[in-house]
Amino acid sequence: MSILLLSVSHHTAPMSTVSALSLTADETMKLCHGIAATDHVDEVAVLSTCNRTEVYARVDRFHAGLDEVTAALAAAGGGDLGSLQQHCAVYFDEGAVAHAFAVAAGLDSMVVGESQILGQFRTALAIGQQAGTVGTSLNALFQQGIRVGKRVQTETEIGAAGRSLVTSAYEVVTETGGGLEGRRVLVIGAGSMASLAARTAAAHGARVVAVNRTHERARHLTASIEGATAVPWSHRRAALAEADVVVACTGAKGLVLDAADLAGTPVTHVVDLALPRDVDPAVDSMLQLITLETLAARADHEDPAGVGAARQLVATEVADFLASRRAAQVAPTVVALRSMASDVVGAELQRLDGRLPELGEAERAEIARTVRRVVDKLLHHPTVRVQEFAADQQVDYAAALRDLFALDPQSVAAVMSAPGSPGRSAEDPQ
Repeated sequence: MSILLLSVSHHTAPMSTVSALSLTADETMKLCHGIAATDHVDEVAVLSTCNRTEVYARVDRFHAGLDEVTAALAAAGGGDLGSLQQHCAVYFDEGAVAHAFAVAAGLDSMVVGESQILGQFRTALAIGQQAGTVGTSLNALFQQGIRVGKRVQTETEIGAAGRSLVTSAYEVVTETGGGLEGRRVLVIGAGSMASLAARTAAAHGARVVAVNRTHERARHLTASIEGATAVPWSHRRAALAEADVVVACTGAKGLVLDAADLAGTPVTHVVDLALPRDVDPAVDSMLQLITLETLAARADHEDPAGVGAARQLVATEVADFLASRRAAQVAPTVVALRSMASDVVGAELQRLDGRLPELGEAERAEIARTVRRVVDKLLHHPTVRVQEFAADQQVDYAAALRDLFALDPQSVAAVMSAPGSPGRSAEDPQ
């Protein structure tokens, strides 16, 4: 298994580039299909959030696979290939595993330790499975990543803090305009981010109103939030006229708020958590506009409690996963060795039949069982030990086993190239 990971995020690119690559679920599935149809990729999953788009691919050639993935992602974003190459990070195999687990744990997020990424990680896996582009390799990677993310959220201080882009944005509002208690918060949108914004505001004592183009979705969002109300999209201007704080996160492709919408309203803070933007940047000249760029700059100066313990947990999980994978990668050699031994036993028993045709069926069967027991006992220790030693990255014990027993390279290759085999690997990226 060789995993190639191409990442464009707030760490590597301006938010305008990240925004251009933000994909809907349908666009994500289309990209999965497109990449899986290329020559050097046989598994693919795409993670797309408000601050990152990442392609996870199983490849049989590093450079060729990277070219195919980069070209497909650039086309999906409608951008220039050269520009994308300047604003992405590339991880391969063990580095890809480490990065994937850090992402699932929220350690690579704009707000370190935020928990929403875990749900987005699950969604990426689900879309890949629905598209039919996730096989055994990526499924194992994502399932283990989800497990790691859960452990960080439940076992570390950083996970218990309940951090998110929403809480970070409200912290800015509180620092510059006082707390949310008793204030009127208008949430525009009805997705997961809008739901989190509404619930968090209500938990801080705010009076919440939700508005969405589909009124039923806004009503559903507020149904379980005490005191919250939903208004139709046609009444949004009236809602703005009564709001103190506005949170926009619709996922629309165009702006939903501009300076004219806010002129003459009591609104003091507008939080734009959408990608692409929901709010015209010109609004910033009228009142405080808090955007993803605002939160990214703020995050650069944060060092949340518990991050060290979380990183150590992730590092341990990465080491365990890689050790298990290396142990699995010797399986083709072990299978080939046992297959060779079985062929040798079969040939010798056939020769015995020719030399001693007078042997009865009972004697012949007993001899066959005895020979197979002897071979099994001779092979048991080396095959068990080679799997135990596989975690050692300094010595290729599987190669040593192949040399010692003069295994046919083609027989090993046949096992390694079987669909889903953990032994498949790509060319050296160097």
